[in-house]
Amino acid sequence: MKKTKQYLVVGLGRFGSALARELMRQGMQVLAIDRNLEAVESHRSLLTDVVRGDAMDEGVLRQIGAPDFDVAVVTMGDDVKASSVIVMHLKELGVPRIVAKASDDFHGRMLTRLGADKVIFPERDMGRRVAHNLISEKIMDFLELSPDYSLMEVRVRPEWVGVPLKQLNLRAKNRINLVAVRSGEDIDAMPGPDTVLGAEDVLLAVCQSEAR
Repeated sequence: MKKTKQYLVVGLGRFGSALARELMRQGMQVLAIDRNLEAVESHRSLLTDVVRGDAMDEGVLRQIGAPDFDVAVVTMGDDVKASSVIVMHLKELGVPRIVAKASDDFHGRMLTRLGADKVIFPERDMGRRVAHNLISEKIMDFLELSPDYSLMEVRVRPEWVGVPLKQLNLRAKNRINLVAVRSGEDIDAMPGPDTVLGAEDVLLAVCQSEAR
């Protein structure tokens, strides 16, 4: 039986709260810690557990069992000192995976050096997604995987409708690596060369940046 992952969320601001609640919605086990009593009390019925405490104190992190969690997410990106100290403590305690929110590139590099396995920039990344969605009508959603590649939901172009994938040759002609095809509520996760696209279908594809 697959073990449910356990997440430690440090900070219950807007981002941390939304993250923790979504993890719970996805069936994960979530313990959150915050210094603010009001934030803690408002999440007691929403999360697996919630603790009031100062995560900058290594003893507090040890007391709540931080090393036993699969993933720790440090969400207070605006507080450079706090996020840096907490990431350092989590690394020293041996947390397997540490994700941290950063305010800018310099902060992100610092968090990486201190032990963060992944650094996220929610505001910047959301801004990029919205911009790409506004600029290109054929792109429905956008997630940057690297500076060179993005995962996108792409509308089917009129000239693709009714044509088998082997004839479209999207990879060679459009630099699109097709991952799946969504038709209404149905998803074809293994589209083959004879798959024919409909006008209302949506493509999930990995594209090079220039193909946007």
